[in-house]
This record gives sequence, structure tokens and C-alpha cells, in this order.
Amino acid sequence: MDAAKNLPVAVIGAGPVGLAAAAHLLERGLEPLIFEAGTTAGAAIEHWRHIRLFSPWRFNTDPAAVRLLEAAGWEAPRPTALPYGGELIDNYLAPLAALPQIQSRLQTGARVTAVTRQGMDKTHIRNRDTTPFTVRVEHADGETRDHTVAAVIDASGTWSTRNPLGTSGLRAIGEEAAQDRISAPLPDVTGRDRAAFAGRRVLVVGAGHSAANTLINLADLAREEPDTRILWAVRGDSAAKVYGGGDLDGLPARGQLGGRVRRLVEAGKIELHTGFGISSIKSLDSSVTVGAVDGRTIEADVVVPCTGFRPDLDILRELRLNLDPAVEAPTELGPLIDPEFHSCGTVPPHGAKLLAHPDKDFYIVGMKSYGRAPTFLLATGYEQVRSVAAALAGDQESADTVHLELPETGVCSTDAGTSCDVPAPASRAADTESGCCAAPEPVLVGFPTGLAHGRSGTNN
Repeated sequence: MDAAKNLPVAVIGAGPVGLAAAAHLLERGLEPLIFEAGTTAGAAIEHWRHIRLFSPWRFNTDPAAVRLLEAAGWEAPRPTALPYGGELIDNYLAPLAALPQIQSRLQTGARVTAVTRQGMDKTHIRNRDTTPFTVRVEHADGETRDHTVAAVIDASGTWSTRNPLGTSGLRAIGEEAAQDRISAPLPDVTGRDRAAFAGRRVLVVGAGHSAANTLINLADLAREEPDTRILWAVRGDSAAKVYGGGDLDGLPARGQLGGRVRRLVEAGKIELHTGFGISSIKSLDSSVTVGAVDGRTIEADVVVPCTGFRPDLDILRELRLNLDPAVEAPTELGPLIDPEFHSCGTVPPHGAKLLAHPDKDFYIVGMKSYGRAPTFLLATGYEQVRSVAAALAGDQESADTVHLELPETGVCSTDAGTSCDVPAPASRAADTESGCCAAPEPVLVGFPTGLAHGRSGTNN
């Protein structure tokens, strides 16, 4: 950054990892410029504020951000409590974003549409490393402006780009035309979105914790609205990986989640369809017909896509990236997080060195850095941005000294879906006051968790 040391560092996204990046940059004497597409910090989390995380507060706050907050008189939540998404916003992200040091550098309603080198497309090489970046942004006032920055940290996440409902990584035939019958992932079926689900035939698609949460919340809704019918489609031959380890799970909230879904299926409250790879979705007047590859069909009024997410790489087309061909993470990181072979606890700590791309001083961090892998933890993202900020400040020794402590069990998802931290049951969660969900003492990362050997360790 020497050639552009008087320019700010662009941070794309004001979620937990983006704001943590800004806090670390400030501690290093660098100037962050934060672009958030939503109207507030943590805008993506607003969509699932009704969901409780598996991981306790102690793993969900960043040290540099906490130092900023505590200097302003902030009181930290109880470290062993399991926060809802809304509490993560209200009790941590919103106060952090409101600090003068952050607020003055945060632009909301600012959607980044492209990142490039100033005056260069990706084919040009001469003086590339010393040329500033141009970040093109659509602002809330309707204008599009180019911002010149010294470096770019992309912490924009993956929430806006869900995986398709179809097989082979493709949209099902007719999926786009049926969008008005497809909900957002993790809808608030007992609260904000209740009217769209009460008394309807609801098809939940997916075999991860997002699906499990939605199924449980739909069962709660069905007790009050008996005409609500719950359908569940998974591609695998069974739903065993959703049920998980039950009482043997090292994280009680996670074990309870799978156990409760199993009981609902066994009681006939949820109609489970296994081996159901979706090939087509046909829109009718007031419903859809969802067709499987093997010819079976399901009639539903609304479909909930719990199929996971993938990174939006379109805004980075003019940058020189080095991405793993399987998971679309940085090349050196990809093999360490490939869900075929790894889960949260088997991913080693990593920082700027593994996150670097051929375009110097550009980094993808947070959930987006994991590409299509579902094994990301907030604590992992916080260590990423600590290392990246050190690298940008020229402190290579600190950047290369990466360390991360996690609970022995990890906090892992079993689908190509959301962050490993998300979610645990929104209702009837374990009584955290009793301490039954307190996190185990942290140990060095490296213990197998969730899927001990990734998908390759299952028969599905």
C-alpha cells in the first residue's frame, strides 16, 4: 500500500466481519471506507433476526471491535449466552456502527457494482501492483460514483445469491418463472411472514440446519393453524445428517434441533420425501407443481429454498483472482474447506497469506471467502481480517502469525448453506441461563466436528 498510503481501504459489507475489518484497520492507523448495500449495518442478518445462533457470544464478537465499544462504555453480553440474529444486531453491530469512528466512515444504501484497477482492465500488467483500485458504487441518492482506494476487503457475504433448487448446480426448469411462489431462505413463518404460510402447503427443500429451523417453526405454526401442511424434500436417501447426534452432540442446541425434527417426522407432522432431486417447477394459478428427476411430483403453495449459497463474483470480473475450481474460495484455502472432506473443526486458522490473490492488496474475507463451502465461523472471519489489516499496514510478522481457538465440537452446518454459526432453534431453545448450552473450553482448532470427514464420510 506504500504507493497509495494516503487513500482509504474499501471494505465491502457492514456485517460482523466487515465492521471487524474496519475496527482492525483503524487500530493500524489505516482509513476504512465501508460500503453497505443495505440500509443499516447487518442488513443481511435482519432477514434471520428470529433465529438463534449455535455459538455463544464469546465467539461472535471481534476483539478490535470490542475494544472500540468498551472505550465508549459498552457492556458485553454474557459470554455463554446464545444470541438471536436480532440480538447480534441490536446489542453488538448497531452500537458498533453508531460509534463516531465507524459511522463517519460507513455509507449505507451503497451497492458496489464493480472493482477494478484504476485505468486498467484485468489484461493489463504494467505497474498493476502500485495502481490504486476503483470501486464503482450505486448510492442511495440514485447516483453511481467511482471511489479511488488503496486496497479492497470484500466482506459482502453470500446471502443475496442462494443456490438453485435444481440438481447439478442449475436452476430447475421453470424455477425463475415461479419466483413468486418461492420464499426467501429462513423466513419468519411464525412472525413477520406468517400470512404467507398459515394454512398453506409449504415445501421445504434442503438438508441442513436452515431447513431444520424452518421445519420446526412451521410445526409451531401448524399447532395454531391446523390447515398448514408441511412437506420436506431432500436429495439424499435419508435425512440422517439433519438429525445429527441428538443427545450425543457436543453442542446441546444443535443436538436438540436434529432430534426435534426427527420426532416431528416420526409423528407424521412433517411429510418427508427422500431422494427428491428437483428437475422442474411448474407454476399454476395459486400453487406450483414440483417435479423430481425420477418423475414424482409434489403440489405446494409456497417453496422454501434451504439449498445454501454461493459467492457473487460478477463485481470482481476485472480483477485477477486465484480461485479454487471446486468451492470458489482462494486457491490455497479451497482444499482446506472443501465440504467433501472437511467440516468446521478440521479447518486450520488462516490469514492474509492464504487469502491473497494475484491482484495485490485485494482480499475476500468472511463467508464469501469460503465460496460454496458451508463451514465458515464468525470467529474465523475475525482472525482473517486481523491478519489482513496487519498485512496492509506492513506488519507481515503479525499477518503471518495466525491463531484461532474454537470449542472442541465446532459449530458446524451440514449443508452447502449458511454460516456454521447459524442457526439453532428459534423457539424452545435450551435454557442458556442454566448453563447447559455454555460453550466448552476452547482448544486449538483441528478437531473433527459435525460431518467428521465432510460429505465423503457419508453414504449420501
